[in-house]
Amino acid sequence: MIDVNCVPCFQKQAARLFEKYNIPEKRREVLSERFNDFLSKDGFDKPSPLSVQFLNVLMKKETGIEDLYLKEKSFYNKLLMERYQAMKGDVESSDNPAMIALKYALAGNIIDFGPPRRFDIEKTFSEALEKKIAVNDSDALFKAIRNAGTVLYLGDNAGEIVTDKLFIETLTHPGVIFAVRGGPVLNDVTYADAEEVGMQEVATVIENGFDAPSTLPEYCSDEFRDIFNSADVVISKGQGNFEGLYGQVKKKNIFFLFMVKCEGIARVTGRNVGDAVIMKGAWQS
Repeated sequence: MIDVNCVPCFQKQAARLFEKYNIPEKRREVLSERFNDFLSKDGFDKPSPLSVQFLNVLMKKETGIEDLYLKEKSFYNKLLMERYQAMKGDVESSDNPAMIALKYALAGNIIDFGPPRRFDIEKTFSEALEKKIAVNDSDALFKAIRNAGTVLYLGDNAGEIVTDKLFIETLTHPGVIFAVRGGPVLNDVTYADAEEVGMQEVATVIENGFDAPSTLPEYCSDEFRDIFNSADVVISKGQGNFEGLYGQVKKKNIFFLFMVKCEGIARVTGRNVGDAVIMKGAWQS
C-alpha cells in the first residue's frame, strides 16, 4: 500500500511526464486532479505500483503514445550493450566470475526513471566491483540456484537488462526463465527490450501479463502465476519488484536484488539510500 511519503514521489513522476510531453497547463491541472483523486482514494487501498500504472495509462490516453519512454529505453540498452564485452572481460578474468557478474547486475539497477533522484551511470559502474554489499545473501542465492531445476528471474529496467543478461550467461544454468512486463510502463523491460539485447540467447523470455512497474502475481496472467508458483528459485530484480513481493508471497526461495533508492524502502530494509542488497525473502506463514 502507499506510504504517505510516496505521494510526493508519484506527483513528481507525473510532473516529469507532463513536461516531457509538453502538456498544456490547463490539461496538466485536469490530469493532476484525476491522478491525485486516485491517490487519495484507491491509491491508499491498493499496492503502490498500481498508482504508477494508473498514471501510465492516463498519459498513454492523453498522448496516444504506447511506450512513453521508448527512446530512453533504447538509448540505455545500446549504451550498456556497448559496455557488455568489457564487463564480460572483467567477469571472465575474475577468480569469482559469478560474483563479479552479480555486482554488475546490482550496478545496472541504478537506471530507473521512477524515483526522483538523478542517477550517475559512470560513477556507479566505476565503483561497482569495489562497492560493499550492505545485505549479502549471495552464498544462499548461489546454493539455491545450483540446486534448482528452474530459476525465474524477474526483470526490472531497460539498460539494466544487459547486466542481467551477463549475470544469467555467467550462471550457465539451463533452466532460467526471464520475465518482462506485460506492457510498457516507465522504463521497465518489455519483450521488445529483451529482443533488443538478445536475452533469448541465455534464457527463456516470457511476459507477466501486467503493465505496472512491479510483480504482483494476483494481477499477472495465469501462465505467469503457474511459472512463478512452480519455480524452484525466484530472483526478484529491482526495487519495484521488491515493493510488490516482499512479505506478500509464500515462497521459500525468493531473493531480492536491488539498490535502495528511497527513504521508504530504506526504512523497510533497515539500510541506507544507495545501498546494494542481495536479500533472501522471509517465507510468510
